[in-house]
Amino acid sequence: MIAVSIVSHGHGDMVARLVGQLLAFPEVAQIILTLNVPESVALPDDARLTVIGNVEPKGFGANHNAAFVHCTQTFFCPLNPDIEFDRNPFPVLSAALTDDRVALVAPLVKSPDGKIEDSMRYFPTPASLLMKALGGSDGRYVVCEGQANFAPEWVAGMFMLFRSRDFHDLGGFDERFFLYYEDVDICVRAWQKGMKILACPKVSVIHDARRDSRRSLRHLRWHLGSMARFLWKHRGQLPKVVGDTR
Repeated sequence: MIAVSIVSHGHGDMVARLVGQLLAFPEVAQIILTLNVPESVALPDDARLTVIGNVEPKGFGANHNAAFVHCTQTFFCPLNPDIEFDRNPFPVLSAALTDDRVALVAPLVKSPDGKIEDSMRYFPTPASLLMKALGGSDGRYVVCEGQANFAPEWVAGMFMLFRSRDFHDLGGFDERFFLYYEDVDICVRAWQKGMKILACPKVSVIHDARRDSRRSLRHLRWHLGSMARFLWKHRGQLPKVVGDTR
């Protein structure tokens, strides 16, 4: 069974709608909702739902790590509050985790207009980031909806389904990344420990992306700071991933 962790930053009705969708899925046995800022949310009265109210805002990794303390399920799923479902992806994703080598799976992510988002990428390096800045490749995998599962180097933190024991063994997210790159970092560490990451394009979710780093100076600073931290932390030590399919 699955424990889902959601962090709300004033998302209000969006979070209430997401919680309602999740409670309808039989695989979801636990929802841990963290209110990172004070807000009033109309939520259902359900024993599967735990609400945490932060006194002060925390970063992405710190919030999900704190939620994991409450996890009592076999699987743990950090999930963005702006995710929506058009169908239940968890049966397919859970089936992928029956392989003990797989620590983490992720679905295909689409925008509200149906376009495939860049949620599965190659590890960033100074050279690849420079190429991107100059208008070259942004490092994404070319993915088609419905294709076979494959092993990408990293998947975005908007939807990650972990085996709980592996999330624990990894020590959770590195809380030194306040926002951005903590998802890339945990994927690097998973591959380094011999764990496997799997993308499952046969199922998808909808993500209403805000791209705050492109509009907010504060988010841009966080993004650039996390990028620098990641490059320094993993300088010359990125694992070589063989992207097999199955």
